[in-house]
Amino acid sequence: MRKVIHPNCGAVNLFVGTVRELTKGKKTLYLEYAAYKEMAEKQLERIGREIQEKCPEARVAITHRIGRLDISDIAVTIAVATPHRADSYEYSRYAIERMKEIVPIWKKEHWEDGEEWIGDQKEITPYPTGKPEIGGKDA
Repeated sequence: MRKVIHPNCGAVNLFVGTVRELTKGKKTLYLEYAAYKEMAEKQLERIGREIQEKCPEARVAITHRIGRLDISDIAVTIAVATPHRADSYEYSRYAIERMKEIVPIWKKEHWEDGEEWIGDQKEITPYPTGKPEIGGKDA
């Protein structure tokens, strides 16, 4: 939050995404996140620029953790400061949705009865090995 506070911004929206215990009726023990780090950082910066193109006064900070995360651990934080509150809410939501579209971060769920790489953040394309396959449509 300290990264985005500014005298010209009267609103700061802070989104904190945590690891939940139940997903689609299954008990999660922990999650494991992997990323193409260099590209992920570039795409997170891109999201910040996209927001600033829409609202030049906006200040944005986004962080997503990788590695093992236990129940209730923080996975992602998004801070958006804008002059007015409506914009801070709108662009915070934009950031999380856009992140799920373009940032190369993959999630592996560990349950009581097994584990599975879920794939892309929108959970549409499965990545059984934990990343897009070479030569595949997402490679």
